Amino acid sequence: MGRAILIAAGLVTAYYLLPLDRYSARGTSVLLLAGLLAVVVVFVWEVRTIIRSPHPRLKAVEALAATLVLFLVLFASAYYLLDRSAPGSFTEPLSRTDALYFTLTTFSTVGFGDIAARSETGRVMAMLQMAGGLVLVGFAARVLAGAVQAGLQRRGPVEPETPETGADGGDAGDPRDSEARPEPETDPGA
Repeated sequence: MGRAILIAAGLVTAYYLLPLDRYSARGTSVLLLAGLLAVVVVFVWEVRTIIRSPHPRLKAVEALAATLVLFLVLFASAYYLLDRSAPGSFTEPLSRTDALYFTLTTFSTVGFGDIAARSETGRVMAMLQMAGGLVLVGFAARVLAGAVQAGLQRRGPVEPETPETGADGGDAGDPRDSEARPEPETDPGA
């Protein structure tokens, strides 16, 4: 879980530190398309990692966190760049924090209405984010669940440790074992 938090923090930090002000409108489109391709590549790589992992459930949580944060930071960057290259695309100028805020409210379907896409390009990008978010939550969660199942099956059955079994999974007191071993005889007259 700590790794997922570090990945998320790293991506958000990169979002705030990267020199995004240098892109044109065309550069914004290229960034968005390349970023969406990167999200798909990262997701496929994470699915393969989950299947091979000795801890597929934990790896799936990390994968979802990495993919989700990458998706959100990508759209926040695109909104920020769109506002820089085409002022007036939104109801107010966007700082990086405003762009991230707009991205999160759009993704969560809350949409407070204080910031809205005004230009056609901004609205198309918001629609792409909404559709992508639905795919990410629905399809990606299903694929990750399948990858976890495949990883668990690949690992093989693991018996949980119970009071009747030892740490090695062997039986410590199986009643069937008493049938194989004769009870010591006691002398009734003694």
